[in-house]
This record gives sequence, structure tokens and C-alpha cells, in this order.
Amino acid sequence: MGKEFNITPTDVPKVETKYRHIVTPLPHPDSVATLEKLRQFEPQSMRGQPPIVWDRAEDIFVYDKYGNRWLDWSSGVLVTNAGHGVPEVRQAIIDQVNSGLLHNYCFPSEERAALAGYLAGLSPEGLKKVFLLTTGSEATECALKLARAQGIKVGGTKKIGLVGFDRGFHGRTLGSQQAGGMAGQKSWIVNLDRAIINVPFPDGYWEENTGFDAFLNGLDRAGLTGDNIAGVMMETYQGVGPDFAPIEYVRKLATWCKAHKVVLIFDEVQAGFGRTGKFWAFEHYGVTPDLICCGKGISSSLPLSAVIGREEIMDQFPPGSMTSTHTGNPVCCAAAMASVKKIIRDKLTENAAWLEPVLLAGLKRIQARHPEVVGHVTAKGLVGGMQIVNPGRKEPNHDLAHGIIERCYQKGLLLFAPVGAWGQTVKIAPPLTIPLDALEEGLVVLSQATDEAVTALSQSVKVQTL
Repeated sequence: MGKEFNITPTDVPKVETKYRHIVTPLPHPDSVATLEKLRQFEPQSMRGQPPIVWDRAEDIFVYDKYGNRWLDWSSGVLVTNAGHGVPEVRQAIIDQVNSGLLHNYCFPSEERAALAGYLAGLSPEGLKKVFLLTTGSEATECALKLARAQGIKVGGTKKIGLVGFDRGFHGRTLGSQQAGGMAGQKSWIVNLDRAIINVPFPDGYWEENTGFDAFLNGLDRAGLTGDNIAGVMMETYQGVGPDFAPIEYVRKLATWCKAHKVVLIFDEVQAGFGRTGKFWAFEHYGVTPDLICCGKGISSSLPLSAVIGREEIMDQFPPGSMTSTHTGNPVCCAAAMASVKKIIRDKLTENAAWLEPVLLAGLKRIQARHPEVVGHVTAKGLVGGMQIVNPGRKEPNHDLAHGIIERCYQKGLLLFAPVGAWGQTVKIAPPLTIPLDALEEGLVVLSQATDEAVTALSQSVKVQTL
């Protein structure tokens, strides 16, 4: 799934508002050489985002070299929770670079000790071991390894099963894609691990059965019981929506995992650090997992991730047998410490919670204007989404979602390419620093872009029927 944006410079209406500034054709003609060079030397899988050659990004804005400024609703794919290039994070990076320590493998450092201790202090009681890594996929792979090892420890080699959810996403590596629930992304694996299964995710839209019986029925279909399951990995919200499971479902899942000595893993890679109006998104459910996978918004900048968990699970492997080359890189640790402290000090989690009703109401207004194609809308904190469908049918419509995002980009509102199991979701994820009037302006632009894309679709259908 994926579709490239046009890189031929196109004249677009000029835009000059408080938060957006578009004054040239898009993409700018002088940027095309860079776009073509990327196409020449990178795999085509790297294509697919709106063709802006970023020059700099500051707080809620992305700039090119040519006088254009976008209001950013991507956060660089949910990374810049504290804002792009904020002074606190920049200065922390500069100070660490100037200290002379840029890399130390897993030899001890004050920077890694400080961040691990700080994250442990922000985690629920009982989750006080922190393993710093680099990417979200690395964190989820580690959690799967820990869960299976724990299963073997408490139940022998019959207890190795790992459960993920339909339409789930945990990364693009071998284990993470098998735990994820997007069948099209697994075709290259061929010999799938039969002990890794997916069960329905109770989003209430694509899967209408939101009862916990659907989970148990999924195990039955696979011929498995709690005695066979080592771990359950769930995105705290499924990023393809964003979609949350019902609170009662998750509480029953947590109870079931505890009763069967199953490791409960919440993938918070895109949900943590205030994004949903809670510091950890699992706080919405009132349960505590055994392992947390986190990343993205941890640093608002440099690559860093972590697995946070219970001591008896995290300490299964002896010294030197579970490490990573760039674990807790000191520059990344400095950036993360500054970012997380800013999120807490500036009450950015609270800002996300405060703005949630505005975002959700705006999306519902767009859906009310176009109920035939905006099938489902959701928002929690400052992450939201519109799932786009074929007119009058619950069938994903990637092309229309793509058209909406392209029109937003041309109007000075930046979103990343459509996401979802079928590329049907227009996803909204601004930095948590966004003020009310900027969010409201963005919603107006999104509404206009949706109007125009739907009109273009209707005209195309009419032409095809003539």
C-alpha cells in the first residue's frame, strides 16, 4: 500500500495566515533536483510523503528554503511531542556534544543512568527496570523476546505463544511484523511462526464485536489456551485509527493475563509521553502492563526507545547477553531528558487533554458533511483520524485519503501519507505545544481539503459514467 505524490511543480493559491505561508509553486522548482536524487539513490519504499524538502522545523512549523511554512500535523510521525527543535532540546544536545562524550556502547555513563532513573520514576509501581534502545521495532522485538523467555521459564516450551491483534502495527522487522496484524506486510516471511497469532481488535467499526469473548474465540480457533501463551502485545491505541479498545475489554484482558501468567505488553511507541492526554496512554484503561515499549515522543528529536518492565521479566538474561550497540547513546539521552522534562514542566499532556474535545468535534463536523465517505472518526488527546471509505460502503478508500492529504499540503497544512491496514486513514498528530487557534485553523483547512477532494471524486465518477 502506498502512492507517490506528484513532484512536478504546480501553481497553488498563495496562503498567508498566522500559521501558514505558501508563496511558491509546490514543490518549489529548485527542490525537484533533491527529490529526484532521493529517488535515484534510495529504495522506492522511502517515497510516499508530501514532497517538501525540509529546511528546518521549529515548534509547530516546518519550513522549506523558499519562503513556505507549513503548520505541522505530523510531528515527524508522532516524534516531536515537545515541539520541533525546541530550545531546551537543542541546548541539551549541544551541551552533550560539547562535553566530548558522543558514544559509549553499554559502558556506564551518567547520562544513561539519569534517564533510566527518571523514566522509572514516571512508570507505574513495579515497573522499575529500563532498557534503552534505538527504535520502536527494536523495543517491540525485545519485549517479544522477554515475553517468550518468561513463558518458557514459568510453563516450559509449550508456553511460547505470542498474541497480537488484527490491523496492529509494531514495526517492520521479522518478529514485530508477525506480531502485527497486517497480512499484506507478512507475505515476504512465508514460513510464519505458528505460535504467533492475531485475534480481532475490538475497535467497534471494522470489528463490531467488542466483547472479550472475541479474544478467547481467537485462541480457540488457533487451538491454544492460556497454558500455551507467553505474551500478549497490544498497541495502547491502534495507530491505524487511532482506535482504542473498550475499557472493560482491556481490564478483562489484564485479569486473564495475570491468571494465566501471561506477560501483558503495551506498545506505547506512538502513544506515550502525553500524546493522548495521559502521560502513558494505558492510564485510560486503569490497568498496568508487565512491559511498556516506548519511543518516538521520548526525545522529540533523536532516535531513542525503551522497554520498561518488571524486574523478574527484565532480569532474565545474564550480563552481556541482552545489550545494544547504541543503547542509551549519551546525546540521545540528553535530548530525551530535556524533552520529557519539558512535557511535564509545560503541562503538554494537559494541553493535549484540553484540546481533545476541539479536535474530536472538528472531525465529527467533517464527517457530518460527508458521511458517505468519512466512515469513522476518533480522537484522544492530540491524536485523531478520519477513516475514508468508498461512498456508502465500509470499504477503505486510499485514493481519496491521499487526495485529502495532498490538498492539505498545498494549503500549508502538513500531514503524513495515509496510514491504516489499507491506507485509508487521514491521521492528525500535531506537536503537543499547538495552541487552540492553530488547531482550529488546521481543522478549517482539513474541512476545505476534504470538501475539494470529495467534489473531485464526484466529478470523476460522473465523467466515468457518461
